[in-house]
Amino acid sequence: MKHIRSLTLFLSLLAYCSVVFISCQSETEMLMPEENEELSGGETTVFASSTKAFDKSVRNLSNENFDHFFVGNSFFRNPWVSAPASTTARDGLGPLFNAVSCAGCHVNDGRGTPPAPGGVFESMLIRLSIPGQTEHGGPLGDPIYGNQLNNKHILGVKAEGNVALSYVEIAGKFDDGETYSLRKPVYTFKNLGYGAMSPQILFSPRVAPMIPGLGLLQAINETDILAQADPNDINKDGVSGRPNYVWDVVKEKKTLGRFGWKANKPTLKQQVAGAFLGDMGITSPLFPNENCTSGQINCQQAPNGGSPEISAENLDAVTAYNHLVAVPARRNWQDGEVLKGKALFRKIGCMTCHTPKFTTGTLEGFPELSGQVIRPYTDLLLHDMGDGLADNRPDFEATGKEWRTPPLWGIGLVQTVNGHTNFMHDGRARGLQEAILWHGGEGVKAKEAYMRLSKGDRQAVIKFLESL
Repeated sequence: MKHIRSLTLFLSLLAYCSVVFISCQSETEMLMPEENEELSGGETTVFASSTKAFDKSVRNLSNENFDHFFVGNSFFRNPWVSAPASTTARDGLGPLFNAVSCAGCHVNDGRGTPPAPGGVFESMLIRLSIPGQTEHGGPLGDPIYGNQLNNKHILGVKAEGNVALSYVEIAGKFDDGETYSLRKPVYTFKNLGYGAMSPQILFSPRVAPMIPGLGLLQAINETDILAQADPNDINKDGVSGRPNYVWDVVKEKKTLGRFGWKANKPTLKQQVAGAFLGDMGITSPLFPNENCTSGQINCQQAPNGGSPEISAENLDAVTAYNHLVAVPARRNWQDGEVLKGKALFRKIGCMTCHTPKFTTGTLEGFPELSGQVIRPYTDLLLHDMGDGLADNRPDFEATGKEWRTPPLWGIGLVQTVNGHTNFMHDGRARGLQEAILWHGGEGVKAKEAYMRLSKGDRQAVIKFLESL
């Protein structure tokens, strides 16, 4: 009888494994590390985990781009000064601005953070617009304050104003009874230098994003990005990612957006030139007009640093630098708890938007970035993230509820590099778990699945994210 029972059990297990073989195999594979999984940026990946982990050149930097990287690095880091000045290559700051250098917002090439309540905005800014669109379909700026609030100024020009930040705590509870609290930011404009804003003002706070890996995102084939779009949710999974099409000032037509919190910039060059103008008041060949509105007479009359203030050659160098900052390798990627967290991250649906892997195409001028197997954990598409995260400010084809899926590579080193763990577009989340809990809209199913996990499983998911 004992042998018969054993044989029956064996046959039952055999039948079970036959039925669920694919599922069992899939679960087993997810608990195994992938080959070269630690190389988030493929051959460009650098092995660094110090406070300088985000400011390294790609590991396979070519001879032809060596000088571009280091010249661009210099213009990225060093401060600009107001004109006229003896430093003619770096004068023309302002008249209105938010920072004196790129590194002023992207500290150590890392992530910005909101100020403490009552503090001054340093690595965070406020986008502005009113209902309507420009002739190219972009946001229509406030008649007096334009598209961005500049809280700093040169001598003889008034700053546009400041913003007071405070928070409201929102209590919540996981399914197992553990409690948590989220903080909802509240913004109040103050000390406006040019009178009242439009009564229809729309605004959106943005922290400075990380620099590593941007060139690799530029190198992803457009067809590979669009292949993931499902704007009508045909597969009925509740996720309907879609592309943002934005104005390309070089091509003079709408093209796919892939940079910025709402994918509102088509190329790194336009992103860089736009930041020079909006953040520092530096004109360029792409944006040759000063960042002054018709109601800011003293801004219009201020001296400038030439036309344009950053040359085409130097703009190209800074753009090249932004292409060539490397992604750091993952840590603890073979750890059992990390692998468990990765499997759970997939199981609860996070990878539906945070696409783990791409192979880059050929990017002209950047052989280092071409043909690389990369793991950015983004689809570069827009997703409705619900009312809780909505800024209610459209940006080209992005609605006021939509945000581009942010890449996750390097996220586990933000604490080391920047000394904080403030995440989301406005830094409201005080850690990775709070970032997950803010997901609504298309992300609500994944969030709710996370809330149903045991505490140990939730910790495994966070440990996986910290390994990226």
